[in-house]
Amino acid sequence: MIVLKAPQDQVLAVLQSVAGIVERRHTLPILANVLIRKTGSLLQLTTSDLEIQIRTSADLGGDPGTFATTIGARKLIDILRTMPADQTLSLESSQNKLLLKGGKSRFTLQSLPAEDFPLVQESANFGPPFSVPQKTLKDLLAQVSFAMAVHDIRYYLNGILFVAEGQQLSLVATDGHRLAFASATLDVEVPKQEVILPRKTVLELQRLLSDVEGAIEMQFAGNQAKFSFGAMEFVTKLVEGKFPDYNRVIPKNHRSQITLGRAPLLACLQRTAIMTNDKFKGVRLNLEPGTLRVAANNSEQEEAVDELDVDYGGDAIEIGFNVTYLIDALANMGQDMVRLELSDSNSSALLTIPDNETFKYVVMPMRI
Repeated sequence: MIVLKAPQDQVLAVLQSVAGIVERRHTLPILANVLIRKTGSLLQLTTSDLEIQIRTSADLGGDPGTFATTIGARKLIDILRTMPADQTLSLESSQNKLLLKGGKSRFTLQSLPAEDFPLVQESANFGPPFSVPQKTLKDLLAQVSFAMAVHDIRYYLNGILFVAEGQQLSLVATDGHRLAFASATLDVEVPKQEVILPRKTVLELQRLLSDVEGAIEMQFAGNQAKFSFGAMEFVTKLVEGKFPDYNRVIPKNHRSQITLGRAPLLACLQRTAIMTNDKFKGVRLNLEPGTLRVAANNSEQEEAVDELDVDYGGDAIEIGFNVTYLIDALANMGQDMVRLELSDSNSSALLTIPDNETFKYVVMPMRI
């Protein structure tokens, strides 16, 4: 049976859309494979790592009929990448093997039975579905994902909190030193739901979401989340645990605030960061009437000082920060202007967008 017959670029695109979660080495060898299931003329591809499952469907030609098998995902991608984009490929089944043909190339690949592939058991009690444009979710993830923790023993910080309530979807990420919050408006009213998506899920969603027109539908259950967009269906386990109360972390009523250009501030911090210690990455911010001065030095007695003219007439403040935390936030924002709010050298700073409540970034000070 000819399982598929289509141009290389089509086959590769469909395969790559599901193969991001596949590990090359796994305790279960079959999890290195992609499950291929043919029903009529439609081909369904499924991958899993036992925590996340991604499925997509496509019409890739071949013989109509019913057929199912699993084949090494990474190996198949590696082979496809070496072939010309416009070359027509065919995948044929013969006994327990699959034969891939393209031009004068032939590859005989080992398969494993489809019935041995461990599918994720989907929850029976998902909450009401709601949707946002793909671009909206992609932008929200970009605004907060850099603040996720990496391998923190407080496992609930290694991900993003999704809060859907009323007509608002909010995303929050923190690693204990900084916190990013972003929100968007929903078209429908939804009951309050809070879930924590694991880091790997977030990174995979960011890879798959596009700026094209089209919505992504979301559903949350007690221990699972489900996303559907285009031909893709994405099911993931959730992180269990209690996320910190982010409303208490976001400071209110700062004494001093300045509004300035995002790009000049980012460039100033990037220049100054060159002279920081590799380990501490600390910079000093001095805010005085009319001037924001950024300074850094390192163990080799080198120093950098940079100044920006600002519209400010309040008290002088000196405060230290990990410069990476400031650069991360500014680099992931698209706005021209940002507002920096400060109280004193021991209080967290708040970075926001002027006249816009949808983004807040809190960063703890550091002693320098």
